[in-house]
Amino acid sequence: MTGEREITVLLVDDQPLLRVGFRLILEGEDDLRIVGEACDGADAVRLVRELNPDVVLMDVRMPLLNGIDATRAITDSAADSRVIILTTFDLDEYAFAGLQAGASAFLLKDVAPEELVQAVRVVASGDAVVAPRVTQRLLETYVRGNNASPTPPAPRDPLLEDLTPRETEMLGAMAEGLSNAEIAHRYFLSEATVKTHVRRILTKLHLRDRVQAVVYAYETGLVVPSNPDY
Repeated sequence: MTGEREITVLLVDDQPLLRVGFRLILEGEDDLRIVGEACDGADAVRLVRELNPDVVLMDVRMPLLNGIDATRAITDSAADSRVIILTTFDLDEYAFAGLQAGASAFLLKDVAPEELVQAVRVVASGDAVVAPRVTQRLLETYVRGNNASPTPPAPRDPLLEDLTPRETEMLGAMAEGLSNAEIAHRYFLSEATVKTHVRRILTKLHLRDRVQAVVYAYETGLVVPSNPDY
């Protein structure tokens, strides 16, 4: 990765051994540098203000301030730092809450080293990690659960009217977890054109990144949860 921009990372976990493990993996890469560690969410919020890391690896269950509230505090502060939520189980209500709070990705704690490194680089680049099967299953599970009671459907968000038909198609494809390359292939477009569409969608809907667009698509009913048996 010689010549690549250095990516700074803050590790947040109340288990020292896990922090050591993540440090060993990430510092083995020339373009990644650990700038600090925190053992609780309150310390994480403070260190983000002081260090302004590119990426925060955020545990969920911690003392003083949990990872969800810490993530919300970081994203609400308009900090440039992007958060990756670390969870133990893929179908974890806290992972869904983390995405709602503004996290750019969630990863399992037993993630393969190369996947962790790739996720950090992708999130630092301004994109977001949306694993097609796991993230879609997570969203469908909790959106379906939240909509289980017989309540009237929410009114259509007026912001959706600002999207062109093509942009609406793109948002639906993003909600499926398709990458830019896969969307380009589906609609016979260049990746550069897809990236332009994605940027316009995020701007029009006032969303932070791709993960927030996927959550938005499910919560507004643009994408309807499919049959849960998969």
